[in-house]
Amino acid sequence: MMTFFQDICALVSTNRGGRGASLLCTPSLWQHAMKMLERTSSVAVITGFYVPEAGAPETDGPGGAVVLGRALSRAGRRVSLVTDPLCMPVLCEASARLQGAPVKGASTGEELLSLAPFDLLIYIERLGKNSSGGYCNMRMEDVSPWTAPLDDAIALAHKKSIPVLAVGDGGNEAGMGYFFPSLCHILPDFKNALSITEADMALPVDVSNWGGYGLATLLSFMEGRWLGHSPEEEECIAHALFKAGAVDGVTKKRGLSVDGFPLSMHQHVVQDLFLLWKKAFNSTEKKASGVFL
Repeated sequence: MMTFFQDICALVSTNRGGRGASLLCTPSLWQHAMKMLERTSSVAVITGFYVPEAGAPETDGPGGAVVLGRALSRAGRRVSLVTDPLCMPVLCEASARLQGAPVKGASTGEELLSLAPFDLLIYIERLGKNSSGGYCNMRMEDVSPWTAPLDDAIALAHKKSIPVLAVGDGGNEAGMGYFFPSLCHILPDFKNALSITEADMALPVDVSNWGGYGLATLLSFMEGRWLGHSPEEEECIAHALFKAGAVDGVTKKRGLSVDGFPLSMHQHVVQDLFLLWKKAFNSTEKKASGVFL
């Protein structure tokens, strides 16, 4: 099993974008994540990162949330995809394209937790407060006026003993305060942008979507069948996000790219995750179907 976690880590956390955060990823974090998924029955997957300059949400986050949400639903969990009003159209379009989980809106942490009796919160590419109590992108720009404080649900969840899992690729995302001291050391010039909101466990990856895809891969291993998506569906997501007006968070332009990486690279990651699952599944002497469901 540890080889399985090592392989996932080596695929989605190799510092391809040069941001540094994913250097903190270890196989044990993926092992811990799988244990968190095993214990849950009702999940909120929170995402949405608005880019004020472009007047639109970015393409990273919704894809990972939609794929993970659908995988959780297929595994019998009750799932809500949650975002703020500014990011709602993009997430709705992406989830509809994949026939995914329902999308719900919230503007505060309290409102988020009131949506359902969740027993796990998963944040994927959602901004978290910095040490000044505001929200910054990795360009050190204050985007607080466009960011609903959905990360406030983390502290509220902890008071209710609801575990929180976070996925991020820069360090300014909700829950990534889990690595705050290490990130300050790796990214000293970005200390004022880094999130201090701390999840129970966090996954630092190259692209946050890939973290969601990796979690769907873990669920697939647990369930003994592929619950993730295909390269063709990755293209469908990209077109859905483009149609809804989302922009690449790096280039701030509309297109079929995510975090500066072309669609083809994301499709390769999706295919490679499926092959990792198939290899791990076969190694346990269970029969793998070898096809996308």
